[in-house]
Amino acid sequence: MIKNILAFGASSSKYSINKQLANYIAHSIPDSNVDLLDLNDFEMPIFSIDKEIEGGIPTLALDFKSKIKDCDGIVISFAEHNGAYSAAFKNIFDWISRIEDNVWANKPMFLAATSPGGRGGASVLEIAVNKFSRMTKGGIVSFSLPSFHDNLDKEKGILNSELEESLRKAINEFDKELLA
Repeated sequence: MIKNILAFGASSSKYSINKQLANYIAHSIPDSNVDLLDLNDFEMPIFSIDKEIEGGIPTLALDFKSKIKDCDGIVISFAEHNGAYSAAFKNIFDWISRIEDNVWANKPMFLAATSPGGRGGASVLEIAVNKFSRMTKGGIVSFSLPSFHDNLDKEKGILNSELEESLRKAINEFDKELLA
């Protein structure tokens, strides 16, 4: 069975290490087609109830939500901005949460984070896992990659064997969720 995976880095950086990690994870899922999004393609006005009343839900939010509904599973790697979500991700999240209560369409989710530092985006990943586990009936798997530039090589993959083993286990668990 071919699995359709929606993947993105929750960052607006053109050189996002989190987009690179999301892409790496998504392409490591067996028998999958990957739709890798760039959050810059979904730039919208900053959410406010006033803007929603005046102009409705932006088409880009509806398009993003449609991609969620059309996939079998979601891979997100979170950039950590001051210990929380990036503004770019938070704005998209705010808009799509206005479309319907079931924001993530009960899809299995692989939540990850990385950073140049040793904590690997642990704070934002904890926030996301805690929040999204209450928002979906699909399973959630998580993985943090510390010291991105030391631990992920575009050609060789994860360089640290313990981290590689941890990622493989998480991917296997996510794959089981996709097949459930």
